[in-house]
Amino acid sequence: MFRTGTTDDGDELLARLGALTAQARAQAEVQRSQVELAIALQRGMLPRDLPTVRRLHLAVRYTPACHGLNVGGDWYDAFTLADGRIGLTIGDVQGHNIEAAAFMGQVRAGLRALASVTGEPGELLTRTNDLLLSLGSDLFATCTFMRLDPCAGVVESARAGHLPCVWARADGACGVAEDAGGPPLGVQAGVPYPVTRYELTTGGVFVLLTDGVVEGPSMPLEEGLDRVTRLAGDAAAAGGDVDALAAAVIKGAERVGHDDDAAVLVVGLDGPDAQP
Repeated sequence: MFRTGTTDDGDELLARLGALTAQARAQAEVQRSQVELAIALQRGMLPRDLPTVRRLHLAVRYTPACHGLNVGGDWYDAFTLADGRIGLTIGDVQGHNIEAAAFMGQVRAGLRALASVTGEPGELLTRTNDLLLSLGSDLFATCTFMRLDPCAGVVESARAGHLPCVWARADGACGVAEDAGGPPLGVQAGVPYPVTRYELTTGGVFVLLTDGVVEGPSMPLEEGLDRVTRLAGDAAAAGGDVDALAAAVIKGAERVGHDDDAAVLVVGLDGPDAQP
């Protein structure tokens, strides 16, 4: 004896599967649009142009985290200060979402605005820290700010919870900076940020980076920094090609073992007789 309703049950099952498939496609499309929006927001907050100054060479590389909505808040910036010196900054906002990317924009804009009042790195970070605390956000940011005099090759640097920079000279000497730093921005009010003075010699380089380049489940921080130090030393000894060095450093982000933002800013200096 045949059972009735078998065909109807099959049609209903197919209809349900079709509806679930359409729903999954719609959700995937929304997710894709949100990721594209977050990445566009993040990229739109990074500088379009870098300063063009005689003797000075700058190179940057940036790769966004884009696993789902895992978009972070790494940034770099370089701009001319009121006295003609160059401000250089790199940093990383806590978190990996659209809020982190938006907060990154606030930090970068705040640094630029306050740099018109003071370019002294320690004071600038103190003022930026106070500004971020006044906004009442739950997020914080790590940051390095440098003030560079391209004519004298003098660099003044202050750090707020960020990774130290890597340096190298034309004679091949290289290392990781051992400067003192203060806490991240947006954590504690009224803290000082010590300033360390360096010399950027002819053919030398400084490499500023975020932790997505050198640290992750597959790469301890010390190993990542050692790799960048070797790359910087080799590059400086070979003539200081900052663009090639930035490309080689960012390549390390593929080996850290996670999806995170990665940013690199390389600074190099020609001799005093170099053509513009």
